[in-house]
Amino acid sequence: AAKTVCRNTRGPVASICYQGLMRIDEGIDVVERSVVSYGGVQAGYLEKGCSWITLFIAMAPSLGFLGTVIGMVQAFDKIQQVGDISPTVVAGGMKVALITTIFGLIVALILQVFYNYVLSKIEASTSEMEDSSISLLDMVIKYDLKYKK
Repeated sequence: AAKTVCRNTRGPVASICYQGLMRIDEGIDVVERSVVSYGGVQAGYLEKGCSWITLFIAMAPSLGFLGTVIGMVQAFDKIQQVGDISPTVVAGGMKVALITTIFGLIVALILQVFYNYVLSKIEASTSEMEDSSISLLDMVIKYDLKYKK
């Protein structure tokens, strides 16, 4: 009955328990190895998209700074064309430089908050998987003591 419930329930905890229950007749050591191994697989599934988020967190300020360089180049081009270094000549390029920097930093900050939220959910799920694995192993030990004497 427990195998059927685990097989028909979605989520990493049910999957881990199912893997352990499938090997209950092979002994506690086999069940434990199975639960630990499959727990690692499930944790990997949970974390697989996080590297992309961290990549974009790192790239956003860099793209903003690239815009800063482009804006400065535009400002110097304007100075060269006009032959004057007045504030109105430089302002357009400086505006581009500052706006791109601001947007790059804003994107990075938003992604960092999102990443931390996702990471906290993954950690909560991982803790739940570990707690459930311990409970399953305790039940298997009790089962072995009761029925396999």
